[in-house]
Amino acid sequence: MESRRVTKTLEDQWMVERQVREIYDYFYSIPPNSHLELQRDKHFDYLTRGLRKLGPSFSVLDANRPWLCYWILHSITLLGESVDAGLENDAIDFLTRCQDKNGAYGGGPGQMPHLATTYAAVNSLITLGSPKALSSINREKLHAFLLRMKDPSGGFRMHDGGELDVRACYTAISVASILNIVDDELIHGVGSFILSCQTYEGGIAGEPGAEAHGGYTFCGLAAMILINEVNRLDLPRLIDWVVFRQGVEGGFQGRTNKLVDGCYSFWQGAVAFLIQRLNLVVHEQLGLSNDLGTESDDSSESELSAEEEHLEVTSSHVQEICPPQEGQENASDTTKIADTGYEFINRPIAMQPLYDSMYLQQYVLLCSQVDGGFRDKPGKGRDHYHTCYCLSGLSIAQYSWTDEADSPPLPRDVFGLYSRNLVEQIHPLFNVELDRYYEARKYFSCL
Repeated sequence: MESRRVTKTLEDQWMVERQVREIYDYFYSIPPNSHLELQRDKHFDYLTRGLRKLGPSFSVLDANRPWLCYWILHSITLLGESVDAGLENDAIDFLTRCQDKNGAYGGGPGQMPHLATTYAAVNSLITLGSPKALSSINREKLHAFLLRMKDPSGGFRMHDGGELDVRACYTAISVASILNIVDDELIHGVGSFILSCQTYEGGIAGEPGAEAHGGYTFCGLAAMILINEVNRLDLPRLIDWVVFRQGVEGGFQGRTNKLVDGCYSFWQGAVAFLIQRLNLVVHEQLGLSNDLGTESDDSSESELSAEEEHLEVTSSHVQEICPPQEGQENASDTTKIADTGYEFINRPIAMQPLYDSMYLQQYVLLCSQVDGGFRDKPGKGRDHYHTCYCLSGLSIAQYSWTDEADSPPLPRDVFGLYSRNLVEQIHPLFNVELDRYYEARKYFSCL
């Protein structure tokens, strides 16, 4: 009988499992809650130092400087902290210098405008949240840039002559939605392009024919929700793919047969979190009437009526914030699309989490957290990227059992010390802190 062939992939997987098991064995051998605090002060120090000054080794990220702003500022906000006035003004001034004359943002002052760094810059300014930050965004010119990035296929390119992929679709639609500049011309064909990227596994690839990937799956699903075409995706197959991405370590992998990585706590965790609010679509595609295992038509009609009533309330709330101006009375369809993010986050969660949220929190806090910052996995170094997405994933996991937006999770749903470990809630479609999203929505709804 042939012996089992041990590949490099298997060796790496066994090594990670061994390292994680040693951490968990040690943790469960000591008194409860020992060393299980979110190291807030150390994380805050690490992040603010990075915002003030980075060493020469960061020169390789010169074209990603708005991303560094976003990763750091978003992480600070999730910790419930903020930067001082001097740092805030410096960040706004720097991002303004990254803004191209045509409205989009490059990787640094004078660099080529790019959809990825535009997304990072816009989210950074929304996270800062001041009138100075929000008013610095040139929405009219940015809208024109988004239209120029539009490809005949329906998708978007990352920059002039750049990649055509799902990431570009998401960053374009996310920016347009949160800035209230989305319209039919931007949306046209996006859904068909993303649909062509859903693979036989159920996840979504970056482009047609490629492999399903956690980051692209989040981008594709979030974009489809924002343009109100999520019902076109095969959601049961997507669910089947994402639930098997949580590994024995508690964290998520990005692709089939890959190693666990702390950043996918957000990319995959947010996919599962978004699906929790797509109860009706999932059940319709499965041929179920309402709750799984229930066949009551009356209950199904009640659930549908409740959602329709919620949509009406949402629409009226938009008009209360900013009544339509003269000549805008017939713009209701565009308004509904632009406000999908608000409607979606205020839907009740009608489905339990699709993964073990406590196990994910355990992985993030015990295996990804270090003394100041977060890392991919044991044996790796910390960085601002993983700090941002580990904290974002921690937020997703903690709030995955709450029925309504703005409701704090119960202590039983937070791993470790509730008072120390609870982080701020995010908007899962944009990955900005929820209160900052509400403030930006109010500001841009009246422009």
